[in-house]
Amino acid sequence: MLGFIGRRLIAMVLTMWAVSFVAFAIIQLPPGDYLTTYMATLAANGDRVDPATIEALRQQYGFGEPYIVQYWKWISGIVLRGDFGQSFEWKAPVTTLIWGRLGNSILLEGLAVIVMWLVAVPIGIYAAVRKYSLGDYLATIGGFIGLAIPNFFFALILMYLSFIWFGETIGGLFSPQYEAARWSPGRVWDFLSHAWAPVLVLSMAGTAELIRILRANLLDELKKPYVTTARAKGLSEFRTIMKYPVRVALNPLISTIGWLLPALVSSSVIVSVVLNLPTAGPLLLRSLTSQDMFLAGAIIMLLGMLTVIGTLVSDLLLAWIDPRIRYGSK
Repeated sequence: MLGFIGRRLIAMVLTMWAVSFVAFAIIQLPPGDYLTTYMATLAANGDRVDPATIEALRQQYGFGEPYIVQYWKWISGIVLRGDFGQSFEWKAPVTTLIWGRLGNSILLEGLAVIVMWLVAVPIGIYAAVRKYSLGDYLATIGGFIGLAIPNFFFALILMYLSFIWFGETIGGLFSPQYEAARWSPGRVWDFLSHAWAPVLVLSMAGTAELIRILRANLLDELKKPYVTTARAKGLSEFRTIMKYPVRVALNPLISTIGWLLPALVSSSVIVSVVLNLPTAGPLLLRSLTSQDMFLAGAIIMLLGMLTVIGTLVSDLLLAWIDPRIRYGSK
């Protein structure tokens, strides 16, 4: 097991390096750079552009240098000094911009993942064991509705109902008095009173998808001979189902943890805009449209790292829950 973890950690470091290289290349694909866009904006507004100032900024940030030199300056600053560079648009260090919003994203999407699993696993198991029952049909209808309604539309419905029924808006993550406050029991309660809506929206489609996947996998497993053998040996129905077929049926769900969190971050961009959430999605969208390269590159790279770390976690969980994977690594 230690050898398996060691190999995965080495692969994780190499993958992170590749992700950083690709992320920096992607943000430089559009023609021009931030200064070009900045000059065009000034010219469109009728403002005078000082070529000497622009050239000084171009030299300062290395826009005229080869790609590999720019990449080395960027990645060495991150690795050696924890410096992700300067946001041109916000005129602030990238580090001060991303951690708060990325923390909000991870917190919201982490809660959404927990809700998805807590709701989907028992419903999926029940729907498979009680196939074609009333509960199975209700779970199927609910799953189709959850998959069919776009997240942003569901967010709009919740905002409308909240205003009509309670006279309150559900936008944002904190009340004004708690936005800049330190964490305290009052701030945690205020966060939870606001976070239920985005967590519900973000978890809806994923919950419906997990229910369908788990139900289909478990139905296949329940037909296999080892389940019949376990029943023939006198195991209780609950123990027979939970000890063997459910563990096998959970494998595809666990293997999706790696990309689940970044997928939620990317899919939450519109939801964050609708609900006015201070998360990383809108910041990434704005940085890409304005070609704020250091800010966009940092967010993309951190999302890639989340994918790699999530994949490592899913591999370790699979090795723990399925002995065949541990034996296969020997």
